[in-house]
Amino acid sequence: MSYVDGFVLAVPTKNLAAYKRMAKLGAKIWMEHGALEYRECVADDVKPGKLTSFPQSVKLKKGETVVFSWIVYKSRASRDRINAKVMKDPRLAEFMDPKSLPFDGKRMFWGGFKTFVKA
Repeated sequence: MSYVDGFVLAVPTKNLAAYKRMAKLGAKIWMEHGALEYRECVADDVKPGKLTSFPQSVKLKKGETVVFSWIVYKSRASRDRINAKVMKDPRLAEFMDPKSLPFDGKRMFWGGFKTFVKA
């Protein structure tokens, strides 16, 4: 079974074009280094819930939208190897400074997941 890194973050709507440019570069780099799939999705139907929701999870502010992303790898070992290469890739250098990001990285969350059902 595969391994998946998942991400959820809030992006100011005015920064979506800049985020998309960054995401396209990220997709290219991760895929070149061996990721099997790379997806970036912008919220379309994510209403606040009573207890929790995508908007609540990132403390969504007015003028922002939720982005949900994932990267698929062959295995966790493959993920670790690929991410080590990605983090050293000079094309990502401009995004290593949190001030240069088109979103608030403090409200982003992520994690690695083992796939246990695939259809």
